[in-house]
Amino acid sequence: MKALIQRVKNASVTIDGEIYSSIDFGMLIFLGVEKEDEIQNAQKLAEKLVNLRIFEDENEKMNKSLIDVQGEILVVSQFTLAGDCKKGTRPSFDKAAPPDKANKLYEDFVKTILNYGLKVKTGKFQAMMDILLVNQGPVTFLIEK
Repeated sequence: MKALIQRVKNASVTIDGEIYSSIDFGMLIFLGVEKEDEIQNAQKLAEKLVNLRIFEDENEKMNKSLIDVQGEILVVSQFTLAGDCKKGTRPSFDKAAPPDKANKLYEDFVKTILNYGLKVKTGKFQAMMDILLVNQGPVTFLIEK
């Protein structure tokens, strides 16, 4: 399971020209699910991200987590994170989980974050989405579990 995370001032998902969901200050998470992933991967990754200290304290050091700052979270399924571009010029998606499994683990990931009492919004699984964001910093990390 892979998560591309960005610390954002705000972010939103638009589908068919309509805003589907949006957040203010917090974290945008693009989540990619691979074939070998299980519920434990989703739970561990969610726990890691809500506790990851990427938000600044009063000394402008990254010492605070989403929980500390009560930031909002936008989780967007990102099939292409499972892509492999090592060979040739066309990505291979052989490592990607099938849609049913990916959607289940995506939902498990979101449920785990909700257990921390944080405000969570999502994209729409398998939809064509336009993502608008203001990356603060910029701060971006790729995390795998």
